[in-house]
Amino acid sequence: MTLNFDSEGRAILSREEIPPMLREHVVRYEQLQQNLQAIMIQKQQVELELAELDKALTELRKAGPDEVVYKSAGSILVKAKKDDLLKELEEKKELDNTRLTVLAKQEQRTRGSAKELQTKLDDMVRGRTRPPEA
Repeated sequence: MTLNFDSEGRAILSREEIPPMLREHVVRYEQLQQNLQAIMIQKQQVELELAELDKALTELRKAGPDEVVYKSAGSILVKAKKDDLLKELEEKKELDNTRLTVLAKQEQRTRGSAKELQTKLDDMVRGRTRPPEA
């Protein structure tokens, strides 16, 4: 194997020259990064949904007991009872809060795994590809 080095003395290897174990770790690291990105996107979507639910609940609570309220059913609005709608939105909010908690834990675990694997990769690369002493 011929080693080429960049300006900072780091070895540059072609994909074929990377040892199989190192290559597997790199692939796993990339998968963890993709999973982390997907988790963060889901978390952001749930946070937006929670913000919308809070706005809807605030407005619904302002409505008088005899006011007519509607809820969305696909592309139409249907008449609903205020108390039933409040209960439905509160349950949805509780479910979203639970989802947010689960996603936060997944994010934390995935970040930890990625960091651990990155450290292992750094150690492997440093140990295997040091430039020859001058």
